[in-house]
Amino acid sequence: MKPQSEWYQVHPDAQNAVADLSLLDNALEHTEGARQVYMLAADMGGMGFIENNKALCMLTVLTSTHMLEAARKHEVERYFYSSSACVYAADKQTDTDITALKEADAYPAMPEDGYGWEKLFTERMCRHFEEDFGLTTRVARYHNVYGPEGTWTGGREKAPAAVCRKIATAAITGKHELEIWGDGEQTRSFMYIDDCVKGSQMILHGDSNVPVNLGSDELVSINQLVDIVEDIAGIKCERNYKLDAPQGVRGRNSDNTQIKETYGWAPSITLADGLAKTYAWVYDEVKRSIG
Repeated sequence: MKPQSEWYQVHPDAQNAVADLSLLDNALEHTEGARQVYMLAADMGGMGFIENNKALCMLTVLTSTHMLEAARKHEVERYFYSSSACVYAADKQTDTDITALKEADAYPAMPEDGYGWEKLFTERMCRHFEEDFGLTTRVARYHNVYGPEGTWTGGREKAPAAVCRKIATAAITGKHELEIWGDGEQTRSFMYIDDCVKGSQMILHGDSNVPVNLGSDELVSINQLVDIVEDIAGIKCERNYKLDAPQGVRGRNSDNTQIKETYGWAPSITLADGLAKTYAWVYDEVKRSIG
């Protein structure tokens, strides 16, 4: 758990608390009186963390299950669960020029080991809590959320924050070198945090109770991601490829057909614009940390 002193955002008008939600009593305490619950908590990080900490998904299983049970006991009106694109089977993600993943592609099930299985399991539990207990649940499958005021160092950061940190460090120190995990040709889509927040609120208040993709469909390679951040920073780095490092599936992209048809939603912030905002914030954090 991250102590409040390490939070990037603390809103004085909100009740801010730190609690171990893998314990049912804590989940019950912190959902009491709530009308809506956004369940965003998970023990997770970037690809290196996911591949090297598969057993830790147990903690998130406990957290997710206890939060559902607490919401049921307190008769919460609506419950939102943040699932993940990691629920999709790896055999559908073997090509960099990937066919975007539709919601139905989660089955037959073979999600990413550990983290992906926990997410798919909790999706099913949301469905069963609605069927068995009448708890109104909504599920969004997040695709690589990024933006300012998120984790940018320590091993749990995602690719956009990691690239911004490395290039900011290069710009500040003058050492224009950059390590890239894999060959850099693996592809992903990345959704800016503002789009994620608006989409999550829309899904919670919507009428559909089936899981839906929430992500950008702007597919880029990691090398292209680096290109964009280098242009923002105004530098070019020598790229050192670490081919034996964790890199995940070869390609992953969000098919947004269902969310467009159901909600009329599409992301509004381009990757270049979102990265410009993210880089500016990460740059300041790196500069502060270097001193």
